[in-house]
Amino acid sequence: MARTQALMIQIATGDARPISKQIVDGVRMKIATAELKPGAQLPSVRGLAQQLMINPNTVAKAYAELTSEGWLESRQGLGLFVATPRQRLSDAERERRMDDAVQAFVHEVIALDYPPDRALARLDEELRVIAPRKKSA
Repeated sequence: MARTQALMIQIATGDARPISKQIVDGVRMKIATAELKPGAQLPSVRGLAQQLMINPNTVAKAYAELTSEGWLESRQGLGLFVATPRQRLSDAERERRMDDAVQAFVHEVIALDYPPDRALARLDEELRVIAPRKKSA
């Protein structure tokens, strides 16, 4: 039987994203970078809510979204587990989300008045840090 794995994610009260979205993003990143491997059991709704000191309904909402997107799977009477990898979104949805992410990034960089070459260098640096973790899965 799989042991429940501690979910080391942080919630920032100053973040513009809702807390449930921060949980979703944190879990997605941990799965995508193989910090959470397929079959790993996640903390219960109540357990994670206590750990993060938030309302259990917020955790339940995040877990429901992750389950509906195929990141997690529910096993009756056992809890939530990281699902086996598969393409979770259609190509069209993946493309739409990439467009949204790029647009948000570009607007933020422009607002910060960074030159494009510096922004691209930082993006490249961040992706290079994440890529080796993903490959070592």
